[in-house]
Amino acid sequence: MANAGRVTIDGGDMMRYAEYSPKTNPRSDIDTDRRLARTLIAVGLGVAAAGFAGRYAFQLWKPLGQVFSETVRKMPSSAFSSYYKGGFEQKMSKREASLVLGIGPVSTKAKVREAHRSMMVLNHPDKGGSPYLAAKINEAKDLLDKENRR
Repeated sequence: MANAGRVTIDGGDMMRYAEYSPKTNPRSDIDTDRRLARTLIAVGLGVAAAGFAGRYAFQLWKPLGQVFSETVRKMPSSAFSSYYKGGFEQKMSKREASLVLGIGPVSTKAKVREAHRSMMVLNHPDKGGSPYLAAKINEAKDLLDKENRR
């Protein structure tokens, strides 16, 4: 009863009941070690390549950063502002009047009136606003009202 609990197959290999088929392609420990070594080498080469690429990028970034900051310094600050930069003209033009009120040059009378009212609420001299700005706002309204009447 030396074969108790075991079954023989055609080749004479012994199998336990828990195993349903013999190992058809047994891999030795040497094959497993070789595959593991190849994987580790590939991972190592990938990490090294990433390191060299990062080093190159940092070396390249310093001069590019300096060029970028110099370019930003050379640009006028008014290029990024949505506000009108400049003083008033001697005689107000239609363009300047529309800029003062914040509306288009071709606007309806109601739109001019509403823009004038909102600007005067913000800049009225009785509420701490500038009398000069209030005069310019009134001048802009009068000019655009005259243009709408024609």
